[in-house]
Amino acid sequence: MRKPTRLLVVDDDLAVREVMAEGLQMAGYSVTAAGNAAEALQQIEKSAFDLVLTDIEMPGGSGTELLRVVRDRYPELDVIMITAVVDIDVALRAIRNGASDYLTKPFNLEQVKITVERTLEKRRLIIENREYQHHLEAKVEERTRELTVKNQEVSTLFAELQDTYQDTLEALVQALDLRDTETQGHSLRVVEFTAEIALALGIVEPELTEIRRGALLHDIGKIGIPDAILRKPAKLTPEEWEVMRTHPELGYQMLAGIRFLSKPRDIVICHQERFDGTGYPRGLRGEQIPLGARIFSVADTFDAMTSTRPYRTGLPYEVSRKEILDWSGRQFDPRVVEAFLRITPDRWIEIRQDVSRRIHDEEVKTGGYKF
Repeated sequence: MRKPTRLLVVDDDLAVREVMAEGLQMAGYSVTAAGNAAEALQQIEKSAFDLVLTDIEMPGGSGTELLRVVRDRYPELDVIMITAVVDIDVALRAIRNGASDYLTKPFNLEQVKITVERTLEKRRLIIENREYQHHLEAKVEERTRELTVKNQEVSTLFAELQDTYQDTLEALVQALDLRDTETQGHSLRVVEFTAEIALALGIVEPELTEIRRGALLHDIGKIGIPDAILRKPAKLTPEEWEVMRTHPELGYQMLAGIRFLSKPRDIVICHQERFDGTGYPRGLRGEQIPLGARIFSVADTFDAMTSTRPYRTGLPYEVSRKEILDWSGRQFDPRVVEAFLRITPDRWIEIRQDVSRRIHDEEVKTGGYKF
């Protein structure tokens, strides 16, 4: 029989502890309560927990201090911060220091349950992907040894591995699409737009596939951005933007150790860099930025400008073309812009229609969006 998920609720207010513990227990969780940070650490040292929910302001050691110790000693243990509305800035700093999400007092028990479920599901996805990748690498190594005596199987095995890799990448992007519905179709279009510009620059295999994978995974780090920020319907605050701007680094860290993504992950971390050095997270300039990331920057901007969103209509090709040309040498690599300009408007329309057909065909076949 599967053991219930174990949660630790930490709050110096007995009433708050009891209400939250009772609500989460009714939702099927095994809940332990602690009245302060020291007591919480004692509980963590004695028992294995799946998630900690902690108040920030507590006598005898704050939730922030508890978070620091947990991130240092138990990096796989997620922490949700509980804060008063006036302490949102403190909560955001906690997010930057490793907290998974935050709740505000007075809290709604239904929102608490949703946040807990979302955090646990996020951790499950990360762990499953990591375990799957380790299994996949072991399998690749085993097959490689067999190939030394079975040369005739090389082509078949290589194709199977490529399909498996691609399925894994698309599954990761699907996980992100489920959180940010505006990315549906955008990911596939940007991959194809990026590949088209790369071909115009004379790029061939295997570099072309590396660039395609980097374009597909460019926003994978957003899996680590709290929904309170990622799906916020209003304009982000400067503090929230600071958290959002961590997604290239988060994506780069998520893909660490996956050998076949060592080059694509350079595109993931550099996809927000600008040719003049004013981008982030590293402030790279010119050819310090990987070529794939420089190509992606043009493709991504072109798709963003020409795509219709709920809040605006896509811009005409000529307007988008002029905007990209105007920013050549500042946001964009002039050589990449030249390659972009050599591609005809009809070709862009053809690519966009092809992606739409692929999505439609997949929806008809499976009853939902797969990519």
